[in-house]
Amino acid sequence: MADLNPADADYVIVGAGSAGCVLAARLSEDAATRVVLLEAGPPDTSVLIHCPAGLALLAKNGQANWAFQTVPQPGLGGRRGYQPRGKVLGGSSSVNAMIYARGHHADYDHWAAQGNPGWAWADVLPYFKRSEHNGRGADDWHGSGGPLNVMDLRSPNRFAPVFVEAGRQAGYPVNTDFNGAEQEGVGLYQVTHRNGERFSAAKAYLAPARQRPNLRVITGAHATRVLMEGRRATGIEYRDASGTHQLRATREVLLAAGALQSPQLLMLSGIGPGAHLQSHGVAVVHDLPGVGEHLHDHVDVVQVVDAPQLTDLFGLSVRGLLNAWRGVLEWRRQRSGTGGVGNR
Repeated sequence: MADLNPADADYVIVGAGSAGCVLAARLSEDAATRVVLLEAGPPDTSVLIHCPAGLALLAKNGQANWAFQTVPQPGLGGRRGYQPRGKVLGGSSSVNAMIYARGHHADYDHWAAQGNPGWAWADVLPYFKRSEHNGRGADDWHGSGGPLNVMDLRSPNRFAPVFVEAGRQAGYPVNTDFNGAEQEGVGLYQVTHRNGERFSAAKAYLAPARQRPNLRVITGAHATRVLMEGRRATGIEYRDASGTHQLRATREVLLAAGALQSPQLLMLSGIGPGAHLQSHGVAVVHDLPGVGEHLHDHVDVVQVVDAPQLTDLFGLSVRGLLNAWRGVLEWRRQRSGTGGVGNR
C-alpha cells in the first residue's frame, strides 16, 4: 500500500459529480486551501458526452456509467430496475438527459419542517439563481451570470408543440417554465446546453478551476473506505491502476458520491446499521441505523408508439436510422439538429 504525504490536502472530496464539482471549485477559490477531488471514472473527453444525442448510448452501456441494477422490486412484480449512474468527471450530469428541473417547492419546505434549518424553498432559491445563467434572462425565479448554462432547446422537433397542444386539449395546464411558480403541466423543458453541446457540472464548475495549483483532480480513483480515528474521518483509501493508496485530509472528508454510493462507502467504513454491517464482516465504528435506508426514486417509463408515417421522429426503421445519421452530421457541422436531441 502506497501512503501519500500525511498532510495531502485540507479537503478530500469523493466523487466528481454535480456536488463534487461545485465543492472543488468553490473550496479552491481560496488559494491557501488545498483540495483533492477523487473520481472513479475517466476524464469527460468522449464525444458521446458532449453530443447531446450520445445519451442514448451512455444511458445503456458501461462507458462512463456504473450501470447498476436494483434488487428485485415488489412494486415491479419482482423485476430489477436499471439504475444508470455517472462514472466520469461530471458524474451523472455527464450522462443524463440534460433536463433542468429543480425539486418541488414543497419538498424543501418539508425538509425544513423536519428540523433542517436552511433547507426551506425560500432559503434554497437564491442559490439556484446564483448558480444559473438562464438564456431567458433573470427574473424572480431565475438567475443570469452564474456558472451553469440553462437554455431552451436550440432545434426543437416540429412535433414538440403538437404534443403540448394535445396535452392542452386533454385538459392539462400548459407550463412554459417548470422551474417557476408551478411544476404541474405539459410543456417543453429547458436544458443544460451551451452552443449545442451538453453543459455538465464538470464544464460549469470544474473546468474553469482546473488550472488552480491548489486543486488536484485524480481520475480512475475508486474510493474503498473512509479512514477513521475513532469517530473522526481523517482521509480516504482508494484504488487506482497502480494499487491502493491513502490520502489524508487535515480538515474535512466530503462524500459526494451520490445517493447510492455515499451510503455504501460509509457502510464499508463501519458507519451504518450495526447488525447489518456485522453480518457482512464489517467492523462497526458507528452504529447509525439510517445509513443506506429510506431511498425514494421515481420510475422512468419509455413508451414506443407505432407511427409509420412520422419518419422524422427517432424510430427503428431505415428512414429513422438515416435521419439519425443526418442529425449527427448536422451536429458535427453546426451543433444543431436532432444530434442535439431537439425532439424533447
